[in-house]
Amino acid sequence: MPKETAVYTHGHHESVLRSHRWRTAANSAAYLIGELRPGLDVLDVGCGPGTITADLAALVAPGRVTAVDAADDVLDEAREVAAERGVDNVEFAVADVHALDFPDDSFDVVHAHQVLQHVGDPVRALREMRRVCRPGGIVAARDSDYAAMTWFPEVPGMDEWQQLYGRVARANGGEPDAGRRLLSWARSAGFTDVRASATAWCFATAEERAWWSGLWADRTTSSVYARLAVEGGHARAEELGAIAGAWREWGGRDDAWFMVPHGEVLCGV
Repeated sequence: MPKETAVYTHGHHESVLRSHRWRTAANSAAYLIGELRPGLDVLDVGCGPGTITADLAALVAPGRVTAVDAADDVLDEAREVAAERGVDNVEFAVADVHALDFPDDSFDVVHAHQVLQHVGDPVRALREMRRVCRPGGIVAARDSDYAAMTWFPEVPGMDEWQQLYGRVARANGGEPDAGRRLLSWARSAGFTDVRASATAWCFATAEERAWWSGLWADRTTSSVYARLAVEGGHARAEELGAIAGAWREWGGRDDAWFMVPHGEVLCGV
């Protein structure tokens, strides 16, 4: 496939959106919040169902937020989220991060959460994000790192999940271990003022374990990821069922703990 093309591994099955809807600026963009102030114009790339977008819009009002995603259907939900919260300083559009349909120097902040791991050419994407960012502005990106994810206890089948996801994501043109590469990609994109950091999600309470294990069990058997795993020859349906069972077994343990590490970059323009 062309380098700039990649298939979104997760798709927008309910089990995927269940995770995306949980995300907020506080739990997914804390590294950026201190850079925001009222009156800034923000581009939110890969906004999904818009929960982070709505938070950003509240933080920069009366500034404007433009939220874009490659999937038109998920934008309908994002519009509903904004309407429910009474956020009126945001607009939505379909866009490709490799070729953004905005003039140079259009935004003060360009933000992408969990996007660069899914694109075919993350360096080109960052260059495009830089193009539409005004001098003195910030390009911000945060991505998880699948190989660095860790958990306890060691339930049989969980290692297979981690390895399988990596194979499927790379076959689709993405890079699942994007978090550790963000600084390098930013440098390759021409940024010289880059602040790199890392934070993590941690799921350790009974409620968190049930939620996290349940959505991954469902995603493993019922989402676009499951279909791509089978059609790509990476796993058989019965193997996916066994991995889903491992997720549920892990989630039922009262000592279970899971960490999702993220790399982050704030790039000065």
